[in-house]
Amino acid sequence: MAKNLTHRQREFLNHFLDLYQEMEEPIHYTVLADRLGLGKVTAYEMLRLLEERGLVQSEYFLPDQERGPGRSSVLFRPTAAASRLLHELNGGSSEDEDWEVVKERILQQLHAGEAAGYEDLLADLLARIPEQGSPLLYLTEMITATFLALEGLKNSAEAGGLAGRLRCIGLPGEIGLSALAGVSAALSMMERVNRRVSSFLLTQSGKYQTMLSQVDEEKRRRLGDFAREVAKIVSG
Repeated sequence: MAKNLTHRQREFLNHFLDLYQEMEEPIHYTVLADRLGLGKVTAYEMLRLLEERGLVQSEYFLPDQERGPGRSSVLFRPTAAASRLLHELNGGSSEDEDWEVVKERILQQLHAGEAAGYEDLLADLLARIPEQGSPLLYLTEMITATFLALEGLKNSAEAGGLAGRLRCIGLPGEIGLSALAGVSAALSMMERVNRRVSSFLLTQSGKYQTMLSQVDEEKRRRLGDFAREVAKIVSG
């Protein structure tokens, strides 16, 4: 079972997750070996063991400029189960429980800000998002920040069009959560947008896509429901 990890395996997985979040891309085992001061064979065998446990998945990469047999590299990325497992093993509550708390807190803050504005909530999210390690919580906070950035341009026809489409996230035949990454680029080109906010969202777009790839369909459905609820509150 995945939970039957030794202390050494747990520490290795923890370091692997930290490095993956830092690099925001699949990792070659030699990079991990160098970072941890381990032998390359040891790092490779440990990753394969974790792959057997369903905590890591491998993929083969062939650089565009290289051709021919034997030139592909094996890279590794964590599965969605890896972060969840470590959180539980370290005595934390489950990600689902944490998400319910965070979701309700955000919705309460949004309702409270309908009259006074959302500046404080947006500033809090921008400070907290880069440190967020849970894919589900990270995506929840990024979705909220994106809608709040659009809310500041609610009188703009262009921003209104974006917000209108995003209210349909996850509905049959409509756009998916991945579209939010493109909103960052669109915001950066609008004249009236807060440049600090748009720049922040743009720099996070790669991590957003990475985190989105780590959540299953059921979580995507919940995030879609949450996005539509946020849009409804913010748009009044």
